[in-house]
Amino acid sequence: MTKKIGLAVIIPTWNAERTLAATLTALGPVAEILVADGGSTDTTRAIAEANGARTIQIHKGRGPQIAAGIAATTQPWLLLLHADTRLQPGWIKQAETHMATAPNKAAYFRFTLDSDDPRARRLERMVAWRCRVLALPYGDQGLLIHRDLLEQTGGMRALPLMEDVDLVRRLGRRRLTPMSAAALTSADKWHRDGWLKRSARNLFCLALWFAGVPPRWIVRLYR
Repeated sequence: MTKKIGLAVIIPTWNAERTLAATLTALGPVAEILVADGGSTDTTRAIAEANGARTIQIHKGRGPQIAAGIAATTQPWLLLLHADTRLQPGWIKQAETHMATAPNKAAYFRFTLDSDDPRARRLERMVAWRCRVLALPYGDQGLLIHRDLLEQTGGMRALPLMEDVDLVRRLGRRRLTPMSAAALTSADKWHRDGWLKRSARNLFCLALWFAGVPPRWIVRLYR
């Protein structure tokens, strides 16, 4: 029997049937997988359960969904992951090393996009710069964190958007560390909205957050 890595993966979902199965399959042997669904009207919950995940339903909003998922799991280590992000081979070994050596730090993966468009490579380089210089990884890079550290920093706040930025800002540079394993994220949003338009929208939303605009207003622009 394959040994399971001792962590709980929490995935917030809403109508994620197109990407969820691949995300779950890429996880491999983990102790707990919890899908916190925000009221999907497609087959998201059925896909989750067919792939070995436990599901709960909560009102839509990534912060509340993740917080509910955390409360419903029991493992000391948590991996917060988006439904359209597939962790690439090698992630488990790196995660186990981090868990054994750095319980006082949270770790994130290397952002990559599932697109051959040259603009995807430029965006990946920009994200790498943002993480290195600003210490600001986003939720589509995953976040591996011990439950105690999460509680020490105030937990996951019930924000409809920007819950990832809020958390990593509270953690701060000294309690964040990168891992080289890739987190392969769907480029659908960029193909649909346009590379420049989507990236500009994301940057504008971030600027609004730092300016103090409530996340419940920012989420209307993000969609």
